[in-house]
Amino acid sequence: MRRMVMMMMMMWHVEGLSSPTTTRMWVPQSSRSAMGKLYNKHRSAASVGVGLKMKQMEMESVEDLRAHFLQLLSTRRSPQVPLEVLPAKPVLEPLYQGPPPPKFSQAMESCPKADIPNFKQLLYEENLYLTTEEGEQGKLPVLILSMKQTGHSKRPAVVFLHSTNKCKEWLRPLLEAYASYGYIAVAIDSRYHGERAKNRTTYNDALVSAWKKGDTMPFIFDTVWDLVKLAEYLTGRDDIDHSKIGITGESLGGMHAWFAAFVDTRYSVVVPIIGVQGFRWAIDNDQWQARVDSIKSVFEEARKDLGKDAIDKEVVEKVWIRIAPGLASVFDSVHTVPLIAPRPLLILNGERDPRCPLAGLEVTISRTREAFKKANCADSFKVIAEAGIGHEMTESMVKEAKNWLNH
Repeated sequence: MRRMVMMMMMMWHVEGLSSPTTTRMWVPQSSRSAMGKLYNKHRSAASVGVGLKMKQMEMESVEDLRAHFLQLLSTRRSPQVPLEVLPAKPVLEPLYQGPPPPKFSQAMESCPKADIPNFKQLLYEENLYLTTEEGEQGKLPVLILSMKQTGHSKRPAVVFLHSTNKCKEWLRPLLEAYASYGYIAVAIDSRYHGERAKNRTTYNDALVSAWKKGDTMPFIFDTVWDLVKLAEYLTGRDDIDHSKIGITGESLGGMHAWFAAFVDTRYSVVVPIIGVQGFRWAIDNDQWQARVDSIKSVFEEARKDLGKDAIDKEVVEKVWIRIAPGLASVFDSVHTVPLIAPRPLLILNGERDPRCPLAGLEVTISRTREAFKKANCADSFKVIAEAGIGHEMTESMVKEAKNWLNH
């Protein structure tokens, strides 16, 4: 019955009919004092029993939320098919959407490589597709770099996720750097990006279509489905240490990393870079503009459909409910980020990032610290907000991420 009630509450929140609430069991101080005097002799045994019961309930709540999120993902899905691996060819001319990107990223290029003679000749590249569902977007392009080796030792893996309008090839400097240190370095094209895009507006077109039809979730959630399937593939490989699969990403990729780690515990160490924010807080505190501007076309379309003269908080909330149900309620950072515990988690943000305002993460950070403390691994959670930095991945962040992923 408790599970049924909880699931009904979650469904209510996801549909946007109410704001999320958190219910905490508590006992007034006076009552605790009285009970202490009355039951002092048996206090230790009782505390152990209550503690175990509460811990069991918390674990069940975590699994309920994960199961509910997976259920949500499956509701807007083409017919599911068995995971299949297909060969692919290297992409020689990757497709970038939006404004032309710079020719290289100084931050990514700053990631040091191990000093290996004939490095390029010893680098092993894999290009493949994973079938994650039927249909065009169910073909997940994957790029994997590692060092050639003759033995059969298992190696750690790290999944890298690109930002909006980029693609997996953009991440090659990071893939090469990590491969040089013995990692199996993995990158994918997120939904409607890279090989999964037809032209320079494919992603924005998909967002608008999701608003109109409500049949897909191109903002964050659909790619998270792919990352669950990717974890299935990686844990099936004999050359990967299944207990050491890290995940990181920049901006949109940071959000993908956050949600993939929340829902799938096979990702063992997590570093979202300029990606974690409080969506509900942004709406309530009129701090949604920068995030909206990053994918403005869908909000403009919604504004027109809703008969508004300008994009406002009502438009923003309705768009999130439509294209990413629960993003600003039950699946917001305040509820999902703490559930990454006890796996090592480093959040890297800019102090002045308008898309991920630090003020909107205060409760998230507090609850996450408490979750790691309860798991007896307080040192496995860290937040770094780089002073004076806005929405930008810096060389310092790249360095911090590399150090953390060595957990």
